[in-house]
Amino acid sequence: MKILAIQNRMGIGDMVIFLPFIEAISKKFNAPVSILVKESSKALEYLEKNKYIEKILILERNNYNNQHDGIIGSFNLAKDLRKYRFEKVFIFNSSLRFHLICKLAGIKEIFQYPLFKKKHQHLIKTAQNFVKKELDIDVDSNPIIVLENSLIENTKNQFKIDSNQINILLGIGGSGPTKRIPTNKFLKFMKMATKEYDCKFFLATGANEEEQVILNEILNSKFRERCVSLDKIKIKETLPIIKNCTIAICNDSSFSHLSAALDIPTIVLLSDTPLMYGSYSPNMYPIIPDGEETVTHDTLGKERINPEKIFKIFKEIVN
Repeated sequence: MKILAIQNRMGIGDMVIFLPFIEAISKKFNAPVSILVKESSKALEYLEKNKYIEKILILERNNYNNQHDGIIGSFNLAKDLRKYRFEKVFIFNSSLRFHLICKLAGIKEIFQYPLFKKKHQHLIKTAQNFVKKELDIDVDSNPIIVLENSLIENTKNQFKIDSNQINILLGIGGSGPTKRIPTNKFLKFMKMATKEYDCKFFLATGANEEEQVILNEILNSKFRERCVSLDKIKIKETLPIIKNCTIAICNDSSFSHLSAALDIPTIVLLSDTPLMYGSYSPNMYPIIPDGEETVTHDTLGKERINPEKIFKIFKEIVN
């Protein structure tokens, strides 16, 4: 059976969040599912060998390729999808455009969120209700990414990761300046952690100038010899490194989602993002700004993230 799932949100985190629903559809029909996603989801980096996914199709609507943009792009996309002869499609959005494209692509069974009801949709609950309604399946929000044991072990040897140490992923990057916790917060935590534990820090961030400033401030600190920078390697190459870590401490970034999905206890520092993004997985331990009962867009609380709270939860986990 040829099945397509359309998940057109932008980020890595969004793609990770939808993995349990892709898996549920695959199990229901006993067949791998093809997915249509944006290039910015980086799905090819971490889902290429996922047994529940047959093909990863890229929605070409970006600054480099507008093959699927606009009215002409809709016909191009329908043409591209038609050649795969999909029998069913599950559309995880309320877009009439995608509904019509799937019709033009000759897909007979179209399952989709209610049309024209994009506002106030809860990212996870809407997907859960959708799969429950269409397939009578209850899906837990617990994404899992599986790696081969040989890859994990080879990476451990390559990077000389010592299991007797507390290996910590520090996700110091973030997609926006309000999500990036200041360097001094990480340094204060590192001071407390190294005082009581033998720690090694793997610094995960992007190439953005502001992210690089935070990275360099940590690398130029007294903890330099305990740090390994991951900014020069691809996401798929970081996965087995993360899997070898004891714990992850991350801003709301791609690394918080990836580490939790790799079954690593992940402390998520939420300064300006809805709490749901750092609490949907049982592997997540959210920390919000001091003085707040919850966190959402425009909380603007990065200066009020408390390193002592980070260390307290860190100790509870590693002990």
